Amino acid sequence: MTTTAPATRVAGRTLNLVLATWTFAITFWAWNIIGPLAARYTEELGLSATEKSLLVATPVLVGAVGRIPVGALADRYGGRLMLGVLSLVSIVPVLLVAFAGEQGSYVLLLVFGFLLGVAGTTFAAGIPFVNAWYEPARRGFATGVFGIGMGGTALSSFFTPRFVATFGYVPTHLIVAAALGVTGLVVLTVMRDAPAWRRSTDRVLPKLAAALKLPVTWQMSFLYAVTFGGFVAFSTYLPTYLSDVYGFDLADAGARTAGFAIAAVVARPLGGILSDRWHPKPIVLVSFAGAAVMALVIATKPQPEIPAGLTFVTMAFFLGIGTGGVFAWVARRAPADRVGSVSGIVGAAGGLGGYFPPLVMGATYDEATQSYTVGLVLLSATAVVSFLFVLLRLKREDRPA
Repeated sequence: MTTTAPATRVAGRTLNLVLATWTFAITFWAWNIIGPLAARYTEELGLSATEKSLLVATPVLVGAVGRIPVGALADRYGGRLMLGVLSLVSIVPVLLVAFAGEQGSYVLLLVFGFLLGVAGTTFAAGIPFVNAWYEPARRGFATGVFGIGMGGTALSSFFTPRFVATFGYVPTHLIVAAALGVTGLVVLTVMRDAPAWRRSTDRVLPKLAAALKLPVTWQMSFLYAVTFGGFVAFSTYLPTYLSDVYGFDLADAGARTAGFAIAAVVARPLGGILSDRWHPKPIVLVSFAGAAVMALVIATKPQPEIPAGLTFVTMAFFLGIGTGGVFAWVARRAPADRVGSVSGIVGAAGGLGGYFPPLVMGATYDEATQSYTVGLVLLSATAVVSFLFVLLRLKREDRPA
């Protein structure tokens, strides 16, 4: 069972929160290492829009589904062990992706990209880990700060193409693998589970089944699939979008995608903090309303740099505060001994939410007009439905004390 000490100050919790956030960022860099190089793969392998979108989306799939068992295992073995092991295990698919790219094999890139998804599962181990370090009144803050780690996608978008240009394709993957190795060793030697954390002795499958029976699991999964899924979809596919619509090269598209990710990263803890002060519901409502409007604005293809850049940053802000708000809501409503399991399932839904949009964007891309209008209108409609669901169906109740 995972519990939290009643004290408002626990020695070492800031260090552990920072280490968990760093681990999340580095593994997310690895998880997103294919997306910033999609244009390179497309040119070298002669990929179609659909093939390119499938390549970009494939790591997201395993990163999503894998969060379910990882969240349950975190309840049993603790976040420290899971975060350390996942960092080290992620080294293997990063190196395999480098091998596949060097061989120029689309099939191998898909297969090893599928395995690369393991790097995206660290989220489900980190959420219960930081939750256990903080009292309920500050869990929105804690999960929001931890969520800054999703800025690993910004690191990847900005640095990966530049590293490839400076050091070469294979050395870039070796650098990321080394960072994962150092991170994993630091986590296993320095990080500690919260003093009040207790190992769950429940079997994993029944625990997951119990979590699936909770209404909060399904409600939060739907909301997170839209907010975090939207962020993941934009972060992984935006380099391709900017290349297709605005003609930016790899480095320029990566820099702008990094700006998008940073805006969402900054907004996420803000969403958690505001949820602690008021309540997650109004924060999530603002997020969906803003995302619905901005998707339609993006569909008009505003001119670069200022109108377009401001539009994408604003979209990132709304998605960011939404991700922070949703997980602040999870921390309020999920049973204390099932936070890991619920977080794993909700995190998986968020990842799956990021898997399908790139496929839809690739399938609906109008090459003649260089337009993604259909996909963006569908995103806006989804945000509107989510807004109405939160407004009309979800109450503000929290987990009983």
